[in-house]
Formats: sequence, structure tokens, C-alpha cells
Amino acid sequence: MVDTLQSRRHTKSGKHPEKALTAAFVRTVTTPGKYNDGQGLFLKVDPSGARRWVQRIVIRGKRSEIGIGSASLVSLAEAREAAIENRKLARAGGDPLQAKREAQALLTFEETARKVHEIHKPTWRNTKHAAQFISTLETYTFPRIGKLKVSEVTTADVLDVLQPIWLTKSETARRVKQRIGTVMKWAVANGWRQDNPADAVGSALPKQDRTPKHRKALPYDKVPEFLDTLKASNAGALTKLALELVILTASRSGEVRLADWSEFDLDAGIWTRPASRMKSKKEHRVPLSPRALEILVEVRALGSGEGLVFPGTRANKPLSDMTLSKLVKGLGYDVDVHGFRTSFKTWVQERTNTPRDVSEAALAHVVKDKAEAAYARSDFFEKRRKLMIRWESFLFGFSSTVTPIRSA
Repeated sequence: MVDTLQSRRHTKSGKHPEKALTAAFVRTVTTPGKYNDGQGLFLKVDPSGARRWVQRIVIRGKRSEIGIGSASLVSLAEAREAAIENRKLARAGGDPLQAKREAQALLTFEETARKVHEIHKPTWRNTKHAAQFISTLETYTFPRIGKLKVSEVTTADVLDVLQPIWLTKSETARRVKQRIGTVMKWAVANGWRQDNPADAVGSALPKQDRTPKHRKALPYDKVPEFLDTLKASNAGALTKLALELVILTASRSGEVRLADWSEFDLDAGIWTRPASRMKSKKEHRVPLSPRALEILVEVRALGSGEGLVFPGTRANKPLSDMTLSKLVKGLGYDVDVHGFRTSFKTWVQERTNTPRDVSEAALAHVVKDKAEAAYARSDFFEKRRKLMIRWESFLFGFSSTVTPIRSA
């Protein structure tokens, strides 16, 4: 009976009074039909019993209908408020339909971050950097602001993310801040917001201790002793050989762990690392000393001689960086694997008269001065070969000559 009376009230008269509906009627109406409320707003009840809000409105001279949402989710008061806002926007020459489409299309911060991650992925130096970008956001950012629309994230929200880790995990916090900023710049470029809240948050955060923390390195005169300890240890043969090759070639851990047999010419005693795996993004040739060649022959005898030189325990996965680190620490040396490069560099500086350019090339460092780099075309390969043989002689206490082992 209530449905019928309310229906007559809104269908017989040509005029529709303001705020004609009641909250009680909206909750209980079941008869299919359209029930007007004012401001072009009406409640539409389908034969299925579903109830939804619709508004008839003139947008730039054209009559249109805008859906405002289900009556079970949007209250009468909320529907009226939305209808008034739509009318105001339309009268000002705007398009409420377009505004609604844009609002619905707007991504959350997490969705935006993942999109930015995919866009930038091909430009990062390696897969590790790409993974770190998204993993730090997953750990520290998404739990707090991931579900917010990217347009709604405020400086206070960014501050809420950074404050708990700003002093305790300072380097990580700076990277999280930078990555939030990258996501926000993309949102600004797309017209989804006018500002980058990551830029404004700096003044609200306390000053960090920016004293550089260098990786722990073993004094170069202790490295021969370390190699003796390594050789006598009960660690896996492959792991021991990988670490020894890292030290002999003054390489980064990842350069050895990810090495592929296709990169080696044992006849010539040359290891050619592809640009895709180098920090400098340039192909790099490494001269192999006699012991380095022996290591590779030993490793090849342990496997198939194809694919990864130092495979891990999981199929098609390389030896992990943690495996090498744990081995060093387990032998009683509180140093980093990367620190052996420092040991090599210090030895070069103190025990040889090797030109700086040659030792930097041995470490595969990039020439930072652009003008100098434009003219520096040599990789000092033969000079580096002699240097690496001298390094091997120092480590094992004997004189050696270049005698590449012929590949079997």
C-alpha cells in the first residue's frame, strides 16, 4: 500500500517536489518503477527488486542520465548531495559524466606504482634493481597507502610511511621516498594531481646521519691467509671455487655467480661479460690468470659445461649471494664479499706502480668524467693481464707466467 501511494505521488503530477522521497520508502519500496525526488534525481526499482539512483541532467545542452549508485550502498542523503554537485558542475559548463569516468578510471597508489614499475623495468641496470623498486614499496608503502587513490595521497600519508624507518633504516627510507616520488611524478604527468607530496615531506623529517658506511674489507696482506682457510674448509667445492674466482678476478659477486659458460674462451684466457650484466652497461673483457683458468676447468668437471657456471641448489638458478656471504662469515671473517675488491685496489695502490686507469679498468669502474670518457677508448687489456698475474702471485706466493690452459 505504501509503495502504491508513493508511486502515485510521483507519477500523476507533472511537477516533482524537492526531497519528495523518504529514507523509509527507499528502504522498503519493491514495486518496479521510477520514483522522483527532485534535482532530476529518481530512484529506479527493477523487476528483480534491485534499486539504484539515477539523475536526469542537461550537460552542455544535451539531456543525459547519470548513475549515482545502488540504493543499498548510497543513502538518500548521499544521492541528493551528489545530484546537487552534478547540477552545479553542469551549470558551470563542466561535464559530470566525464568527471565520473575519470574518477572511476583513477588508479590506487599501488596500481599506479606497479604500472610505473613495468614502464621503468627495461631501463634499470639489472633485474635486482627492478625487484628492489617494487619490493620496498610492497614492504613499507602499500600496507599504509596502497589502497588510496593516487590523487588522494597527502604529504601526511607519505610522512606516515617514512617516519617509522627514517632513522632506523635510513638508506632504505631514502630509497622509499625516492620511489614514492617517482610514482607521484608519473601521476602529475598524467594530470591526476598537481603536486608531488614526496617533495614536501623532507622538511618535516629529522636530519639523518649521512656518514658514508663502507663495506667491510680484509687488509690485502690477510687475503692469502683467508684463501688458505677457504681451501681447508668443509664448504661445498663449487661455493669455494666461486669465491676464489671472485677474489682472483677482483669481480663483483653477481658477475661471477651469474656467469655463463658461453662467456669464456679458455684457449685465449678471456672472460667476456655481456653489457646486460655489467654495472657500466658496457661489455667487459676479463683476463684470466693461470689459477683462474684452473678453477674453471675444475668447475667444468663438476657439471655439464653448459649454462650457468655456478648453479645453485634450485634448478636454473645461480648460486646465491647469501651463500658466499655466509661462507665468509662462517670462516670467522667479519668482512663483505664485495670488500675483496677493496683489498685488491689497496694492494694495487700500495704494492705496485700501476696507473690508476689500469686498476680502475680491472675493477670495471666507469669513467665518470664525460670528456675523459669520450677519449678513453682502450680497455688496457694486456696491462690488466699482467696486473692480474701479479695479484695471483701475491696471493699464492709464487711467480707465474701467462699459460692459458687449453680447453678439453
